[in-house]
Amino acid sequence: MSKNRINIALLLGDPSGIGPELISKLLSENIEEKANIVVIGEKNILENADKITGNKNNLKTVEEFDQINFNEDNKVFVDITRGRNYQYKFSECSKESGESVLQSLNLALDLAKQNKIDAINFGPFNKTSMIMGGNKHSDELHLMAEKLDVKNFFCEFNVVDNFWTARVTSHIPISEVPKNIKKEKIIKPIKLIYETMKLNGVQNPRVAVQALNPHAEFGIEEKNEIIPAIEEAKKLGINADGPLPCDTSFITAFKNKNHDCIVGMYHDALQSGLKAFGFDRGVTVQGGLPIPITTPAHGTAFDIAGKNLANLEPTLQSFKIAETMANSKKR
Repeated sequence: MSKNRINIALLLGDPSGIGPELISKLLSENIEEKANIVVIGEKNILENADKITGNKNNLKTVEEFDQINFNEDNKVFVDITRGRNYQYKFSECSKESGESVLQSLNLALDLAKQNKIDAINFGPFNKTSMIMGGNKHSDELHLMAEKLDVKNFFCEFNVVDNFWTARVTSHIPISEVPKNIKKEKIIKPIKLIYETMKLNGVQNPRVAVQALNPHAEFGIEEKNEIIPAIEEAKKLGINADGPLPCDTSFITAFKNKNHDCIVGMYHDALQSGLKAFGFDRGVTVQGGLPIPITTPAHGTAFDIAGKNLANLEPTLQSFKIAETMANSKKR
C-alpha cells in the first residue's frame, strides 16, 4: 500500500437510484491495484446496497479524510452521515436524496482543491433531486466547474468503447443552434477532446467534425465557420477531419474505425448516434476540469433500483478512464 499512488474518490450517486448498487459491485472488483480508493457517502446507503448485491465490502470507516492512513488501508469509506441516518425510498426524486448527493460531491471537490483527491468517479446523479436539494445550476458539470474555479472552456464528453464525442452546443433549443456555430466556438471542443484523449492514452487522436446541415451542403455554416475551424485545428497539429454529414458520421467514424472521436454541432446529432451504437456501454467524462471526473452515461434507472439488475460495465469503464487520466496527469 502506497501513499504515493493516486487517490480516487467514489461517490455513491443518488440513493434512490441504482448508483449505490453499482458502487457496491465496483468495490468488489480489484480496483485498488493502481489507486487508493476513497468512498464518500452515508454508511447506511452503502450497507443497504451491499445487502442488495450480496457483496461484503468491509471498508475501514473514518469521518474525516485526514484520518486515513494509506500505508495501512488503500480502500476506505469516509462516512458523512453525522447522525443523519435517513431512510431513502427507491425510485423517487426527493430533496433528501439531492442533499445527500450534494454533500458528498462538495466534499470530494473540496478535497480535490486541496490536492488530496486526484480523480472522482460517481454513481448516477438525478438532476431533479439535486435541484430540490439546493443545486442552483442546470447540471452537475456547471456546479463542479464553479466549485473548482474553472475559467477555461469545459464541456461534457460521452464515450463508448473508447470512442469519444464532444459538442459545440448542448442543452439549448434547436432554433438557437445556428447562431452559436462560430469558428471560435467550434475550435474549443476540438482542442479539448484532442488533449483529453491524449491523457487517456491515445497518442494522436483522429478527430472527426460533424457538419450542421444535411449532407454538409444545404447552408452556409460549413463554408463560413466549420471548415475554417478544422483548418485552424490542423495548423495547431491536431489530426482533424470533416465536416462529415451527420447521417453517416457514426458509420464512417465509429463503426468503420476511421476516427477516434467526433465533435458535433448540437446535442442530438451526437447523442442519437452514440446511444444507438452503445447506450448500455456509455461513459460520461466531465471535460476541461482540473481533475478527471467520470460517471456511467446512463441515468439513475428508477425502474430497476433496488433489484440488483444494474449493469456494472459502464461504471467499471468510467472508473478505468478516471484512473488512466489521473495517472497520466501525475506523471
